[in-house]
Amino acid sequence: MLRGERKETVLITGASSGIGEALAREFAAHGHDLILVARGADNLNALADKLVASYQVMVSVQPTDLSQAGSAEGLALTLQREGLPVDILVNSAGVLEHGAFADVAPADHQRIVQLNVAGLTDVLAQFLPAMVARKSGRIMNVSSVTAFLPVPGLATYAATKAYVLSLSEALADELRGSGITVTALCPGFTATSMLAGAGAVGENMPSILVGDVETVARKGFKACMKGSPIVVPGTINLVSTLLMRALPKWLVRRAAGLTWRSIR
Repeated sequence: MLRGERKETVLITGASSGIGEALAREFAAHGHDLILVARGADNLNALADKLVASYQVMVSVQPTDLSQAGSAEGLALTLQREGLPVDILVNSAGVLEHGAFADVAPADHQRIVQLNVAGLTDVLAQFLPAMVARKSGRIMNVSSVTAFLPVPGLATYAATKAYVLSLSEALADELRGSGITVTALCPGFTATSMLAGAGAVGENMPSILVGDVETVARKGFKACMKGSPIVVPGTINLVSTLLMRALPKWLVRRAAGLTWRSIR
């Protein structure tokens, strides 16, 4: 479904809510055309109508469940048939489950890994080669500050975000000088529906540590367009991540465990 007139195109996964939706608004506000990807067509269509009306951009709505094997390839083929190149790729789709590892159903662990790791990797594998061929493009992968430390109660989620950060850093260096930049957006806890699903971690999080989704999107956009390899919105989050990289692993582990026990 297309609306409007084409300009530079940004593909955003997980665009129907949270950080993905905020990033869609931010890119549209700066005149970029959009390809919106998420599972639900209704929310995507509603967002598309608002963005077209507000910013006069073109929007392609592509309902896709990226947790399903082969879905990224299907998306790429559809866009190829429709003549829609991807100038900027934003991987924002993600899911979490809160609770002690043993209390989370095996299927839920697999769902987290399938979307946050396998789905994101497949999207990159489908769209990066075309960027390499034309020697231009930008990629932003949404990771998290949880990528920098183990997070009891969100163990699988945090591990998947560590993967996203590591992959992004590796690609940023691998693609150096190619005309393609890779940015890892690492927000802290952000006021979205995902935080509401984080159980005690979200409920007991001090408000000073909970970021505003529009601010996160704005800083992510700027970092992506600048080509910065990593951006951590929020001074407290940035200082915390620097400390976590500098401190001994055992101390980071101990602090994370104490925090988990105090809020569960």
